[in-house]
Amino acid sequence: MVKQMTVISGKGGTGKTTLTAAFASLATNALMADCDVDAADLHLILKPESTSKLDFNGMEVASINKEKCSACGICRERCRFNAISKELIIDEHTCEGCGVCTLICPEDAIIMKEHKAGEIYRSITRVGPLAHARLGIGEETGGKLVSMVRKNAIEMTSMHDIDLIIIDGPPGIGCSVIASISGVDLVFIVTEPSISGMHDLERVLEVTTHFEIKTIVCINKYDINEQKTALIEEYCRNKGVEVIGKLPLSDIPMKAMLKRKTVIEYEDNSFAGTVIDMWHKIASCDSLKLKY
Repeated sequence: MVKQMTVISGKGGTGKTTLTAAFASLATNALMADCDVDAADLHLILKPESTSKLDFNGMEVASINKEKCSACGICRERCRFNAISKELIIDEHTCEGCGVCTLICPEDAIIMKEHKAGEIYRSITRVGPLAHARLGIGEETGGKLVSMVRKNAIEMTSMHDIDLIIIDGPPGIGCSVIASISGVDLVFIVTEPSISGMHDLERVLEVTTHFEIKTIVCINKYDINEQKTALIEEYCRNKGVEVIGKLPLSDIPMKAMLKRKTVIEYEDNSFAGTVIDMWHKIASCDSLKLKY
C-alpha cells in the first residue's frame, strides 16, 4: 500500500519546499504532489517535463444571454458583489457564484456556467513523477484543486512503482491545508524559532491533533534564536510530538535553488548531511517504515 507524507508549515518561507525536494531526491520509488497550489514552486527546482494537462473548473459563474436579456438591470441592483457592470457584463473574477441573479431575472436570461480556474499537470522529473497544478490569479477554490492534485497523484501511482507520495502542502491552517493532510500517514511540520513560528506551530499542531495524524517537527534556522528553539522543543515534548531534526541558518538552500538543484544534489555540504540523517529517521517512523 502506498504511504503518504505531507510537509507543511504555519507560514511561508520556512523551508518547506526545500525539504520536500530534498526528501524526494533521497526517497526510493517516490512520487511528489505539489499541493501549495496558490504558490506552487517545486517545478522551479525540479524542472518537470509535462506529460499531460487538464483544465480545472472551479465554482460556477453567472453568464447573461444577451438575446434574452431585456436590460432591466435588476440583476445588477441585486448583485451584492458588484460583479455586473452598467453594460450588464459579468466580471468572472468578481462573481462569487451565488446564483441570485439567475433566480431574480424576469427573462430567465442568466445561467450558471463552468469557469476555468486553473490547470492540473502530470509530469516527470529527474527524481520521480510529479502531480502539480496552477491556480489562476484571484481564484478561491484552492481546497478543491488540492483534492484533485492528490487524486491525480494516487492515479499516477498505478503507472509507476511507487511506495510513497510526498506532498508539499500549503502554509497556514485553511481548507487547502486540511485537503492536503486528510488521510495521510505522516505530517512533517517545518517551523522556525520566532514568535510567529511558535504561534503558527501551535495552530498547525491543533489541526493535525484534531485529525489524529501522526506528526513530527523540524526546526529550521534553529541557531538564530536558540532560546526560542528550546521553548519549541519543550512545547513539542509536552505535546508528545518528536522534534526529529534541527537545521542551521545556511545559504546552501538559496545557492542550490539558484542552480535548480536540491540541497542533496548541490554539492557535499554539512547541511545536506543533516537532511539525510533526518530522512533516515522519517523513513524509519512506524507510520511509514520505508526502505532507504
